[in-house]
Amino acid sequence: MDKSNLWSLRLGFSGKEATKIEKLGLEKFLMYSFESKFDTQPPDFLKDSPKTIVELIALKKSIKELDPAAQKSIVQKKVISVVDMKKWWIGKMQNDEFPLLENMVCFWHNHFVVSSHKVSFNYWIYRHNMILRENAFGNFKELTKQMVKSNAMVKYLDNVNNKKVKINENLSRELLELFTLGIGNYTESDIKNGAKALAGLSTGDEGAKYIPSLEDNTDKIYFGKKGNWKADDLVDIIFEQKSMPYLITRKILKWFVYDNPPEELVVYYGDYFRKEKFEIKPLLIKIFKEEYAKEISGTKIKNPLVYILQLFNELKVEDADRSMALYFLKQQGMDLYEQNNVKGWDGGTAWLTSQIYLSRIASSDLLCNGQSIMKKVPAVMKGENKKPRAVFEKIDVKIDFNTEGNNKTIIAELSKRLLFTFNEFMQKDMENLLKYDFNPKETHANFAVIRLFNYITKLPEYQLI
Repeated sequence: MDKSNLWSLRLGFSGKEATKIEKLGLEKFLMYSFESKFDTQPPDFLKDSPKTIVELIALKKSIKELDPAAQKSIVQKKVISVVDMKKWWIGKMQNDEFPLLENMVCFWHNHFVVSSHKVSFNYWIYRHNMILRENAFGNFKELTKQMVKSNAMVKYLDNVNNKKVKINENLSRELLELFTLGIGNYTESDIKNGAKALAGLSTGDEGAKYIPSLEDNTDKIYFGKKGNWKADDLVDIIFEQKSMPYLITRKILKWFVYDNPPEELVVYYGDYFRKEKFEIKPLLIKIFKEEYAKEISGTKIKNPLVYILQLFNELKVEDADRSMALYFLKQQGMDLYEQNNVKGWDGGTAWLTSQIYLSRIASSDLLCNGQSIMKKVPAVMKGENKKPRAVFEKIDVKIDFNTEGNNKTIIAELSKRLLFTFNEFMQKDMENLLKYDFNPKETHANFAVIRLFNYITKLPEYQLI
């Protein structure tokens, strides 16, 4: 695989950035990515959603007074709003000129996990997503502080139930175990005292805030330091710990480059991250530039997002099919804002179980045959004693290839674009599909090349980048 194609898949979600990377060079490509602009106005799908606690309480009160049918309609609108947000995000992943920003938002979304189902307030989920976007390339310590005080996180990890008379340790524990230090780098006493420091931190219109009657204002000992600590204090103390950088550098390397990052690289980049005072942008520049310079490929299994968006890009499937992407992601266990638990998606080999692999093959078959990977569309049969049957919705698909070439040059073109490695056995199989007398200018040439592409998508070598 060409290096530009490889890194387009690693930094984005498909191969569409390959030309930019090749033309601009990696460093300039990264600079443009870091300068990506985004709209800060709430999208239309949130127009009728409550945005303040007062509005939420009023809506809940009004629902109780409605008949069951009207109540059901409001619940359905809420569910549709969640789906629309996912489609909106998929659209940004597909269409943004420099999608590294959205890839980084997705990384943070899987680090600071919240569930739309449990939070159950769509505006808070949207705000969680926007906080990640606004801070995606900023400072990790600042992002952590904002996440701890976000309504979505406080609700998801039950800190709304954390009071000085009845302590809940969930947020305190995950702040240490999953968000910053990792297991083995803190004590149970740190968790308990951290929970006391977070007692009374509950939801508010502009983010979480302390309720004075519920907070604990006694002195607590946290990593050996004594004081009446609050949320920001906890984060400041955590970021002073020696082991602080390594959990996040390991996760960044795993998300972008290696399913099993070498420990020496985790420490090397972690030490640099601490030196840069936990600024994310210089860390990413260092990782991407130094790893780009190496001849490494096949070190990472494509996650379902990369798999499906690459398929869409190669087959020129238009934006109208974002529902298909959501359907595929749910089937693959990568439903956005619906991770199974606060740990997030495991990644790596979890993305290539036998069931997931078969689902990938089936989806590629359907798309390459111009069919929807979603539910079948009912079609009514005419005549007596005829039952309704189901048909797949048709999709127009096409693929880029050199129409001045021959079977061998086209095989080489697709292999360089799509496979991290290639051998003579693959070559022979592909030549059996695209034979020596193939005419790229024939009417049905596109379908023949798509058949070759479909074969490639099923290869183990296609699953890796």
